[in-house]
Amino acid sequence: MIQFFAPDIETTGILPESDSAHCVRVLRMKEGDMLTVIDGKGWVYDCRLLDANSKRAAVDIVSKRYQPLYWSNDITIAVAPTKHLDRMEWMVEKLTEIGVNRIVPLLCRYSERKEIKTERLEKIAVSAMKQSLKSFLPEICPMTPIDDFFKNDNSEQKFVAYCAPEIPRQLLSHLYQAGKSTTILIGPEGDFSDKEIRSAIELGYQPITLGDCRLRTETAAIVACDTCQILNQIKL
Repeated sequence: MIQFFAPDIETTGILPESDSAHCVRVLRMKEGDMLTVIDGKGWVYDCRLLDANSKRAAVDIVSKRYQPLYWSNDITIAVAPTKHLDRMEWMVEKLTEIGVNRIVPLLCRYSERKEIKTERLEKIAVSAMKQSLKSFLPEICPMTPIDDFFKNDNSEQKFVAYCAPEIPRQLLSHLYQAGKSTTILIGPEGDFSDKEIRSAIELGYQPITLGDCRLRTETAAIVACDTCQILNQIKL
């Protein structure tokens, strides 16, 4: 099954240029062919191709249906971007495939990357959403200083993952409660600073570990998200 992404499909009836080219040039679809379009907000549209224009393919919406998320709670992964951008891009792709509501690039004391452009990450998330047959596009937030993030995080359960062994930690799988809105903080390659860890714990973030092995930043984010989704499925 192939899905096309058009966030404004219901008002414009037009596929974006990239999806138009894929539809007409790559798949060689013709007027009258049926196709599936998602808007990234949970709606799936069954459409008929009206104009096989490789830059502005026009469609007629035959029917639409709402496809809810297969998990009931809101999951936010707040993670310090990696030094090498390709690892961050890979992480966004995999988090989208696994299932996440929001990805927040965190600016921490030891962050190796101080700036990030979300446009490229959003494109990768769109591609992963289509490939994994989802209809919701995760929110990719701009780079956010960790103290600012603390002020606006209203999740029901909050976790902070770090490597410092002197502060007792528990496995995420032992603490996570399915069905509650969740935030998981993942630090930079140099880990969170002592001050950041203390601030997080004082604000109610539960100290966690993701296992006995030391993981790269992007791997830790994926393991954390996947742990939540596995436990969500067990609780169904």
